Amino acid sequence: MKENIESIAISKFKATCLAVLERVRRTGRPILITRLGEPIAEVVPPPPPMRRARWLGSMQKRGRILGDVIAPATDESDWDTLRS
Repeated sequence: MKENIESIAISKFKATCLAVLERVRRTGRPILITRLGEPIAEVVPPPPPMRRARWLGSMQKRGRILGDVIAPATDESDWDTLRS
């Protein structure tokens, strides 16, 4: 069995399931469920909720500008070709 972990018999867990689950959630400490002294399950608290990233600005400072962003993408003569 794991050290420093509370254990509870399956019969007692069945009778007090909701209270045990609430205690695990509140304290953050896992509880080992046993049958005839042998571990059969472990109740562990859920992981902390993930912070939701703001989608606006979420990519801020993650890119680099390569080249001239103000100059036209194509040569001016290409525009004349496209007009025809």
